[in-house]
Amino acid sequence: MDLHFNAVLILLALATPIVFAYDPSPLQDTCVAVNDLKSGVFVNGKFCKDPNLATANDFVFKGLDIPGNTSNNLGSKVTPVFVDQLPGLNTLGISMARIDFAPNGLNPPHTHPRASEILVVIEGTLYVGFVTSNPNNTLITTVLNKGDVFVFPIGFIHFQYNEGKTNVVAIAALSSQNPGVITIANAVFGSKPPISDNVLAKAFQLNKKVVDYLQSQSWVNN
Repeated sequence: MDLHFNAVLILLALATPIVFAYDPSPLQDTCVAVNDLKSGVFVNGKFCKDPNLATANDFVFKGLDIPGNTSNNLGSKVTPVFVDQLPGLNTLGISMARIDFAPNGLNPPHTHPRASEILVVIEGTLYVGFVTSNPNNTLITTVLNKGDVFVFPIGFIHFQYNEGKTNVVAIAALSSQNPGVITIANAVFGSKPPISDNVLAKAFQLNKKVVDYLQSQSWVNN
């Protein structure tokens, strides 16, 4: 009877939604297991300072009022306030960024592997959008004016483009202290070492000479 009862409990534990067992969301690109503690760096985040040694400076970032330098090929500049810039964000699961756009400036198609993003336009007008997952790959776009807010779901490829003739300023909040950024063109055509042009030519249905040309370009990280 006891064995039967225990078996039932085990089955219920495996089946019931009341049981929660999960790993925390990753906060870094890789975390390879090692047996040698001396070769370990950190696990899923940053080391924590002794709380008794924390100061106001650990929780302050200054300079978000300063416009980013948009004198680059993209005409945009992201000023991040992630855990590397603001240590007090560690373990809090939030961060933010200022994004400046010159006229025709672009924050190119990219994705945040560890965060959703909510963006508000402070000055100007901004064309924004994201693409849903396979198989539909639906493009969701709109034009944002001053004070408008838009959400980019986690992991989706998205972009922001200044179609206007004046500068644009936007503020983004993200649901991770270290959201990560994968710029699509940079990752595909600017990887080190490069992806085989045979692979890219077939994937994008391009002539290999076109792929070779794209791989020879200087891809900008903003």
